Amino acid sequence: MGQRLTPESDASIEARAVIRTTVLTSAVAILSAFTIPCLGQQDAPQQPMSFFVTSVGLGDGGNLGGLAGADSHCQTLAASVGRGTTAWRAYLSQAPAANLPLINARDRIGTGPWYNADGVAIAWNVDDLHEDRNNVRKSTALDENGAEVNGSGDEPNRHDILTGSDSSGRLVPGNGALTTCNNWTSNSDGNAIVGHHDRLGGPSASWNSVHSSRGCSQENLAASGGAGLFYCFAVE
Repeated sequence: MGQRLTPESDASIEARAVIRTTVLTSAVAILSAFTIPCLGQQDAPQQPMSFFVTSVGLGDGGNLGGLAGADSHCQTLAASVGRGTTAWRAYLSQAPAANLPLINARDRIGTGPWYNADGVAIAWNVDDLHEDRNNVRKSTALDENGAEVNGSGDEPNRHDILTGSDSSGRLVPGNGALTTCNNWTSNSDGNAIVGHHDRLGGPSASWNSVHSSRGCSQENLAASGGAGLFYCFAVE
């Protein structure tokens, strides 16, 4: 005769149920350990805006009222969208003249990181900003309202962004009147170095240094594809 099977006791049944419950609980805990961080990343708050292209210039060509006037314009535009409590600086270089010192644009914008109005990262630090590691493009170089700025192919083209700087963010050597519109006080004589926020217009088109403007009047800035716009960075 075959071995006779005896009924399983209630204690054995209960013990196996406890084991199954313990295994299931452990599996759920392990899965949660992997999924919770991902959800946390998705739910992270958007970084506040710390970079933008001015939606409008000051309307007087290359005369921005010097660096102080340009900074004030950045501050006003930032305040209009609720970011006025942070200090803002214009990305502009200044030539040594009279009692004015040489100032490089890269040295006046803080240390980063910087984000646009949509919370998209532009650069983590000053070095990345001035290398191909930056994320300055037409789709990311937004104005303070989060709108794209007209670029090459748009009407009117406004991709000439005033900087007075070379691609490393430093003053272009030479006569400051010919690279910074006389330190951002001229609306007639002189020229200014401009970049292209859309990085179009030549094989080496840079966001901060491409060519010289035709002059410093509002009309001359517009003639080469500009509107007297410039970059603003939060320094806090």
